[in-house]
Amino acid sequence: MLAILDTAVVHGLRGELVRVEVDISNGLPVFSIVGLPDTALSEARERVRGALRNTGFEYPLSRITVNLAPAHRRKSGAAYDVAIAVGILLANQQIRASGGPWALLGELSLDGSVRSVPGVLPMVATLQAAGHGRVCVPTASVDEAALVEGIEVVGVEGLDDVTRLIAGPGGRKAARAKRRTPIRVAGAVDRDEAATLALTDATELADLRGQEHARWALEVALAGRHNLLLVGPPGAGKTMLARAAPRLQPPLTEEEAREVAVIRSVSGLETSAAARRTRPFRAPHHTTSYAAMVGGGPRLRPGLVTQAHHGVLFLDELAEFDRHVLDALRQPLEDGAVEIVRAHGAVSYPARLQLIAAMNPCRCGWDGDTERQCRCPLREPERYRRRVSGPLLDRIDLRVVMPRLEPQALVALARPEPSPIVAQRIQAAWTVARERNQGLPNAALQGHRLLRACDLDAAARWALDELGQQLELTARGVHRTLRVARTIADLQGRSAVGEEELAAAAALRDRTFESAAAA
Repeated sequence: MLAILDTAVVHGLRGELVRVEVDISNGLPVFSIVGLPDTALSEARERVRGALRNTGFEYPLSRITVNLAPAHRRKSGAAYDVAIAVGILLANQQIRASGGPWALLGELSLDGSVRSVPGVLPMVATLQAAGHGRVCVPTASVDEAALVEGIEVVGVEGLDDVTRLIAGPGGRKAARAKRRTPIRVAGAVDRDEAATLALTDATELADLRGQEHARWALEVALAGRHNLLLVGPPGAGKTMLARAAPRLQPPLTEEEAREVAVIRSVSGLETSAAARRTRPFRAPHHTTSYAAMVGGGPRLRPGLVTQAHHGVLFLDELAEFDRHVLDALRQPLEDGAVEIVRAHGAVSYPARLQLIAAMNPCRCGWDGDTERQCRCPLREPERYRRRVSGPLLDRIDLRVVMPRLEPQALVALARPEPSPIVAQRIQAAWTVARERNQGLPNAALQGHRLLRACDLDAAARWALDELGQQLELTARGVHRTLRVARTIADLQGRSAVGEEELAAAAALRDRTFESAAAA
């Protein structure tokens, strides 16, 4: 007999509908899966066979053919296990469907339990758009699937729970398996309480003494979503300052939250209430590979630049990253997207991220220090800084040198501003910029829109020309200086950009490191 059920697959960041057709006929006992399955999906034969037997059902000793349609699209992953197992039970008449169709998602264990799979959110959204009113997901994925409105979401612990949903009372043969945990139906989630838990590891600005210039640079960077580079000796507070960003960033808008939730779901990261409004903050180790940074791999998964979409990518020890990995950031920083092309497919991932980076001025960390001598060989500091290419450096709006902290600054009685006060100023400037720029941050302004937003008078245009010649700015450098000046004006409550804001923007673009890196 033939049984047909619906499930879904993830391609890029989109879900696509997949129809699971199960046919059981007379013949030698063979279990075939067709429809371009990958290795993990081909192994579903053994998972389904073990799950059926250990849940108390009979495994039919017949010819079993499973077709995954459409056949031209390559299928990967284990999200089809539950649909295949239920299709076998329906085709073998061990259960009878009642109460309308269900869409099924989940991976099976050999004991019959249902495990979560990546990409539940876009898959459920696809099923809802296709007209499905009910979907069965693993219990661990209920909160994630419940983010999709207009569809009933039910979580299950095991295959026996799924069969009770499909068949209803009296619609299945007796099985040896015991009843599992009660089936969970999606309900309301306390998002505000959970969202505060994601910020517990972030630095509180009041705990960071000194470095007022760098603190101001971080405030400007977050207010306009400008890229920031912090350079200084060990112990200057670079990492501590950068890790204050999660407490200072404005919450995600509703549209941004949906995009971030889909990316986290496809990436296999937790998609919960805590991630619903909090901007991403990704801080990879400097041994991160090219594929991990930009995405790709055999299944075309999003990389770190996409996981930091609408948030911050923090690269500590910037010069220790592989140069090919760093240069791969140039396109995402400029275009806000990364396109990955492979022989078996191509996908485009969003990557509107804010880069915050930190590094030492040389390998030993003490080049240029007034009290401690650099131990690097001659010209080694220049070679070390040249690991950050000029084109990448040109895409970093703010470059700040953080000097050694003096002991008296560390024990000063005056308490620095706490994060909530700074966050309020950033939020106010953010709101003004978004209203003026029709939803865009200052860092995304280009061309005539940037000039209209700055509203430069004759004196300011002359000052910008002087700065461009003194700093030897490229066209990109001029635009980025204007964007930073616009953000400074927003923080100070000014409607137009003047000479003072342009000078302040130039002061946040330290040229000492730039000239050394380009040497």
